[in-house]
Amino acid sequence: MANAIVYTSSNCPHCKQVKGYLTEQGVEFEERNIETNDEFAQQVWDMGVRAVPLTVIGEHRILGMNKLQLNKALAPAEG
Repeated sequence: MANAIVYTSSNCPHCKQVKGYLTEQGVEFEERNIETNDEFAQQVWDMGVRAVPLTVIGEHRILGMNKLQLNKALAPAEG
């Protein structure tokens, strides 16, 4: 299954929801807290995003807790 990167901040309820959802789906992910690592914050900024959670799965970038977009990104490629 796809590996994901989840950019988070320390007291973000939506970040907790995304991490919980990915865990429920059996998706391994790397958490990158933008408050504890300036490099992670710069990566988010460089993507043109100014908020978390930001989930990166392959070419997909999903802002916030959006199950529809998460499921689409996690679906096996068709074809």
